[in-house]
Amino acid sequence: MSAPRILTTLVGSYPIPSWLVAHPGEQALKDATAVVLHIQELAGIDLVVDGELYRFDPDHPETNGMIEYFVRQMDGIRSEIRRADIDLFRSQAHLGFRKRPAAVVEGPVGEGTLNLVEAYDRVAALSLHPVKFTLTSPYMLARMLLDTHYRDQAALTLALADVLAAQVRSIEAACVQVDEANLPGRPEDAELAAEAINRILDAVPNKPAVHLCFGNYGGQRIQSGTWARLVKFFDLLRADHVVLELARPGYGDLEVLREINPKLKLGVGVIDIKTTVVEKPGEVARRIQMAADVLGGAERIAYVHPDCGFWMLARSIADAKIHALVAGRDLFEGRPASERSRFAEVTA
Repeated sequence: MSAPRILTTLVGSYPIPSWLVAHPGEQALKDATAVVLHIQELAGIDLVVDGELYRFDPDHPETNGMIEYFVRQMDGIRSEIRRADIDLFRSQAHLGFRKRPAAVVEGPVGEGTLNLVEAYDRVAALSLHPVKFTLTSPYMLARMLLDTHYRDQAALTLALADVLAAQVRSIEAACVQVDEANLPGRPEDAELAAEAINRILDAVPNKPAVHLCFGNYGGQRIQSGTWARLVKFFDLLRADHVVLELARPGYGDLEVLREINPKLKLGVGVIDIKTTVVEKPGEVARRIQMAADVLGGAERIAYVHPDCGFWMLARSIADAKIHALVAGRDLFEGRPASERSRFAEVTA
């Protein structure tokens, strides 16, 4: 049988196994990551992710380590937050949903003890499948910090980008994906965000990608906006493809994406991670068809995936959604249901 034309992938995070939280350790983390990879392999996911389990911080469960894991290890950044820091951060009023900074920038940022290469190497040894490696956008990181050194958002954003790009150059993952969940609510910063993200994308040895969503804090969509306001940003990106949240907001806004450079491939969200209802494969197939119709053809779709990471869901629900994703893609392409995808009941 020929390979599928539209590939399946996940966005990044996976629910933290309870036994890893209860008994953390290097071997337990390795075992848990192997489990996450094997679950995807059994389901038939084409481009697997590591689940980002090593980034989880019980002191910051609301962000799943998406911010703190990166900044707390860098030079020039203090992670201990003082009362005066909170007062100053709140006076800036640039993030209504966050009441305290993730950290404070007090000097020139450097990589410090951050070692993304080692994190990838640990994962690469656990799977024979193509692996995607993810990291948070420098624009998003900068927005979460109290900056008392650069005192300039652009300078801080680009400094963070250079630190991350220097590490990405040595990551031989099949795909490196930059995650950005803040810009969709602030499209006026498109040029700055694109310049910073492109510095990382240009350093990727293999396939560079960008994930964009409207936030997933506590299972809630916290940014308002539309893809129409980000057309300029898409045209500036030097990525192979973008991974977009679409199942929750719907596909009507996809019309504007027909006009962007066709060299930028599209990843379409067809699994809603902000609900515990597990999609039927027939529903997933219809979502793919709807997106194909709006975009002017299935050839514009390179990947189908969940809207965001799975970290807010129970493992049983996340696993069922993973199987539904593969089964729905197979149904759309007219492929017979594999033994792997029969976990999800194929219904119209």
